[in-house]
Amino acid sequence: MPSKLPLKKIVSLAAGLVLAASLTAAPAQAAVVEISPPGANDWSCKPSAEHPYPVVLVPGTFESMAKNWITLSPYLKNAGYCVFALNYGETNGVYATAPVADSARELAPFVDAVRAATGAKKVNLVGHSQGGMMPRYYMGFLGGAKYVNQLIGIAPSNHGTEGVIVPPPSFLPEPDFDALGCAACADQQAGSAFMQKLNSIGDTVAGPSYTVISTRYDEIVIPYNSQFLAGPARQVTNFTIQDKCPADVFEHDQTPNDPVVHQLVTHALGRTSGPADPAYQPRCL
Repeated sequence: MPSKLPLKKIVSLAAGLVLAASLTAAPAQAAVVEISPPGANDWSCKPSAEHPYPVVLVPGTFESMAKNWITLSPYLKNAGYCVFALNYGETNGVYATAPVADSARELAPFVDAVRAATGAKKVNLVGHSQGGMMPRYYMGFLGGAKYVNQLIGIAPSNHGTEGVIVPPPSFLPEPDFDALGCAACADQQAGSAFMQKLNSIGDTVAGPSYTVISTRYDEIVIPYNSQFLAGPARQVTNFTIQDKCPADVFEHDQTPNDPVVHQLVTHALGRTSGPADPAYQPRCL
């Protein structure tokens, strides 16, 4: 009879099971299997005239690309976009837990690779939670602004959180994050040294447009309106989901799977210039 793996070694992924060598082992021993979400990372994809910018999906803290983008990735692919996604910031087998600045340095070469493969001069970035905030460091401090057409943040931790960053329900059971270490968690606390540096240059930089999608039911990045970015209407649009669909009760972890969010993202991506139109009304489901 085959032996059973300890539950502590199993991280549930919507696209399948990723087995970590050990969530509490030394970094040199950690190993994970890279699984792309459906529709993503077709490196032969060439952007169309209708959708000239490839889309790069950036997951949030503790998340893999496979789980975070299990529904949005195929949705965008079916809409005609070239879709790419990455994992980043691995600490002992758990993604997006490294210092946020280090993770931004991983995003930079991935964007370069997407641009090289597709021939596009710029990309559109779509990120969830940390993934909606971390690209701002890439754009503001690593020279990435010239390579980004638009950043769309889904429940992004733009100004940190006054709450506690916890792993999503997909972790069965919860790993020992005290033993693991999560520098990204500390970076995303409101008032952290990282947050002070990130926002010291302002909420935006010249060039890219910004669309923020937030939910009043966010229990991780709080207050939810701390996610909003300050900037002129020609460059920044901030959405609260419930202002468009009052009965929508999606919370932080599941916002990337919300059909209303899917519509808001594709609307923003479809804009020829500037952020999403604040008057856009999605179909409430």
